[in-house]
Amino acid sequence: MKNKSNRNGVSRKEFLKSGAAASAFLMGGALLNNCSNNGVKRLGGAKNIIFYVSDGMSIGALTSADMTMRRKYGKVSNWISLYEENRCRRALMDCAPLDAIVTDSAAAGSAWGCGHRVPVRKINMGPNGESYEPIFSLFKREGKATGLVTTTQITHATPASFAANVEHRSMQEDIANQYLEAEHDLYLGGGYEHFSAEDREDDADLFSQFEQKGYNVVRTENELQNISGNGKLLGTFGRGHLPFELDRMNTYDLERDVPSLAEMTKIAIDRLSTNPNGFIMQVEGGRVDHAAHRNDLGGLIYDQIAFDDAIGEGLKFAEKNPDTLIIITTDHGNASPTLNRSYNGYDATEIEFDTLHNFRYTNDWILSGLDDSSTINYIRERIEEASTFGITRDQARELQLALRGERKALYEMMSVPRPTLGAIIANYTSVNWTGTSHTGDYVELAAIGPGSEALDGFVKNSELFHIMIKAAGVSV
Repeated sequence: MKNKSNRNGVSRKEFLKSGAAASAFLMGGALLNNCSNNGVKRLGGAKNIIFYVSDGMSIGALTSADMTMRRKYGKVSNWISLYEENRCRRALMDCAPLDAIVTDSAAAGSAWGCGHRVPVRKINMGPNGESYEPIFSLFKREGKATGLVTTTQITHATPASFAANVEHRSMQEDIANQYLEAEHDLYLGGGYEHFSAEDREDDADLFSQFEQKGYNVVRTENELQNISGNGKLLGTFGRGHLPFELDRMNTYDLERDVPSLAEMTKIAIDRLSTNPNGFIMQVEGGRVDHAAHRNDLGGLIYDQIAFDDAIGEGLKFAEKNPDTLIIITTDHGNASPTLNRSYNGYDATEIEFDTLHNFRYTNDWILSGLDDSSTINYIRERIEEASTFGITRDQARELQLALRGERKALYEMMSVPRPTLGAIIANYTSVNWTGTSHTGDYVELAAIGPGSEALDGFVKNSELFHIMIKAAGVSV
């Protein structure tokens, strides 16, 4: 296959293969667009790297979130504004793992985290037990600060892919142990139970052990906002994953105690950027994926918007610090949510789509109050409380059957309560789903800052590891 070159005659593969060639390319002052190198004229010009992951984000999620922001808030999303203003390099990315054509988050994140494609469910481990050094270890050895921010458990697959090695992504207590041993500068997310002596199988109190190593350990937003100094930080804001943003915004206790992704991102940038050698951090909007699995439109859109707010924090930092490489992408698609023309006609489509503006709670919240004994009237009341619209009795009956395990959809994975509720709500929003699981689609990839010029229009996920290493001048 012919090695595709960019407009300046330098291919991505040549950039990755040869530091000298890449340096000469940059010294030539080539500017493919406004974000190509920000005046940096040497290899290793990226002092800082912020890697953004909207986990499980299909293009329909990006589109619907941007449309909601425009129509409800009167502003374009940060991600799409980079495209509109021609301020970034853009590519499609192939997310495949080593052993399949549809990936999970562990294998997809590991491709970025170690530069190798690995089997699904493994984190930075090869098929025969090979252990690949995670990217955070490489950057830490160069004296750079390292940090993870996520709305999932901090020991979940995507954050772990930059900092751990395990044979199976379920080994979250082992991942927590590795975090303690590695002593990265910052960990913010959920997953309290993997550090607590009351919950761990080995009864180890990792919170105390982190404190003994000099970490500030926090568990609420108030504690996070009131930390003094710039020491190392571990924040776990609840058991399991953090709440969906729509539920967090509309539940007093959650809004009080759980920080938003943008708040965590800003604090992380502020703290990590005090390192004179720079930093690398990963920011994950992890519950976008979970909402897609659930066919939960309110969960999906408002978590994607929260992720976009976090992108804004990185872009503000990069404006003042042009030696910062920002990468924005996803690890795979999920369930392919798509805005369709309404059954009631083109004119009705926007009216139905805009019902999203009034959503109060997620489908997850709705179903948490239902079971196989729920009446049709109660099902209708609970959906109306969450969404502000009423569904028909026939639609409520379909959900009742799904709750009882009696519904049989032709596409069998759509028989259970979550996709059944998602399909019911699609009648009122015009956004429907293809399934409840990961897809094999190529995904969106945007980059801005020094090193972004290494992107061509199509990349494999494992290439991003090498682009980050080259951009920062880090030795492997």
